[in-house]
Amino acid sequence: MGRIGKEVAGQVISFIGLVGVAVTCGIPMWRVTSFIGANIVTGQIVWDGLWMNCVMQSTGQMQCRLNESVMRLSRDLQAARALVVISLVFGFIGFIISFIGAKCTGCLRKESSRAKVVILAGCFIIFAAVLVLIPVCWSAAITITDFQNPLTIETQRREIGASIYIGWASSALLLIGGIIMTTSCPPQKPMYGYPGYGPAPIYPYSGPVASPATYGPVYNPPPSGSYSGTGSYVPNKPYAAPTTYSARQYL
Repeated sequence: MGRIGKEVAGQVISFIGLVGVAVTCGIPMWRVTSFIGANIVTGQIVWDGLWMNCVMQSTGQMQCRLNESVMRLSRDLQAARALVVISLVFGFIGFIISFIGAKCTGCLRKESSRAKVVILAGCFIIFAAVLVLIPVCWSAAITITDFQNPLTIETQRREIGASIYIGWASSALLLIGGIIMTTSCPPQKPMYGYPGYGPAPIYPYSGPVASPATYGPVYNPPPSGSYSGTGSYVPNKPYAAPTTYSARQYL
């Protein structure tokens, strides 16, 4: 898969994760309480969320009430409200920044600048995933602890809602999308020679340097004068004359 394919895959996965985080933040299903009285007609289901609480009667009638005050929520839901909203902001910013540094867009000309912007967007998305994972795990741990506590009244025992599972899946998708984007286009530097080996070392030349003032030709014949051969060459060892061959030997 090429660089463009990795970027598109990371953006699509991150977008799905952001939609899941928005659903986790909106629906009131962080905790679910089922109560059935002596008669099935008196049964009801209570849903607790970050922004509202809903009660559904066995007859199918549902009533919801907004949480006007944050102090009415438990500590884990108070922290979850803030962390999930911050996660949405960071995830949205990272998703928008990823388009600025994408290779398929022409916002930036330098490849190194594009790579750095995409890596920054991936870091924002990974941070958003961590911000979602913290409140979801915290709320799930408190819900399980209260449910297993023997001192808790049967009508007050709550179970994990659908928002917790959606939050876990959304955080996983955001982590995968952020990791794909951060590893899709690392900034590269120009390489010389074989990969894994540095450039060849450069050693300064410290040999003798000829001075241009003392430079002259090796042989300078006189400008005018006739050449007259003097002396004679006599070999130290006499050589015999080569023998003659007749042409009949080769016919």
